[in-house]
Amino acid sequence: MLRTKTGLPRHCSWAHDRHGKRRVRFRKRGFSIYLTGIPWSDDFMRQYAAALEGVKGQTSNIGATERTIPGSLNALIVSWYRTDFHRLKPSTQRLWRVIIEPFRSKHGSKPVVQLQRKHIKDIIAAKAATPQAANNLLKVLRVLLNYAVDIEMIKSNPAIGVKRYKSRGEGIHTWSEGEIVRFEEQHPIGSKARLAFALLLYTAQRRGDVVRFGWQHVQGDLIAVRQEKTDRPLLIPIHPELANVLAAVPKTNMTFLLTERGTPFMPESFGNWFRDRCNEAGLSQCSAHGLRKAAATRLAHAGCSTKQIMAITGHKTLMEVARYTEAAEQQRLARAALKIQLGAEREQDLSNLATRLDKTPKSG
Repeated sequence: MLRTKTGLPRHCSWAHDRHGKRRVRFRKRGFSIYLTGIPWSDDFMRQYAAALEGVKGQTSNIGATERTIPGSLNALIVSWYRTDFHRLKPSTQRLWRVIIEPFRSKHGSKPVVQLQRKHIKDIIAAKAATPQAANNLLKVLRVLLNYAVDIEMIKSNPAIGVKRYKSRGEGIHTWSEGEIVRFEEQHPIGSKARLAFALLLYTAQRRGDVVRFGWQHVQGDLIAVRQEKTDRPLLIPIHPELANVLAAVPKTNMTFLLTERGTPFMPESFGNWFRDRCNEAGLSQCSAHGLRKAAATRLAHAGCSTKQIMAITGHKTLMEVARYTEAAEQQRLARAALKIQLGAEREQDLSNLATRLDKTPKSG
């Protein structure tokens, strides 16, 4: 990444806002936004990446109200981006922007006041083939239209009461033990791929937290993290296998994982990079998040309680983790049932054998 004469990333410069405060301003192709925090810090670089994505995603008209029609969905989204949107966590901002912009491109010129529940149902139904995507859009529209009610663009939220779609399947693929072994065979200790893999599997954290890990987070035999999504602080015991992998990592960088340019990964680019490493191992169905699920599954099969699993994964509710413990309990009960069945069958075989021997004519 190029550093300008001001010591800032490309497209950034120092500027004074309307309050006279000196701030960093990102400006490219008509898109302009202030970035907060210390330049080059993790939080600052996440905002910088989001700004670059905004340019790539053709969202440069976010700040250009002259391109919007008053009362339109475009105008609503512009207002939302400038106010409530900034209260969301950076990771949520990136995700929701990807969801809202295609909707905006298709429906932005339409008047908000004419939006009815039947229109929301039709918009969501267009994504019925991908239930999770449909539900994600519905979730964002509920928040957006609540904001429209708050600023008195509409009297009620037409997205309230629209039913979610039932998800098919089990979502993101959970790595099997065989797939874990296959990845390890392809990527030995000492490789960046194996380091990323070990951090994901043995800390059970999301990719957005894993890319921030560095030696400063290691506290004896623990690794400390404050989860970006939940803001929950965790101290996670370092698994012996992770300790073996970390032993090969130099202590010269602020983060364990670096791009080819020597800079920290952004979560999205890390996810794409890691998927390429999975493809190299012939595991096209696998992903970074699937290792978080595999870690929770391993803990459940080891007999850990729901709260013990939550102490490592950082999930906020019992319901989020219950599916792992329930699946493990089902398997244990099924094995116990089979053991009882086989024992009964052996007893039946012995009983039948004794009956047959009693009926065998005696010689003499």
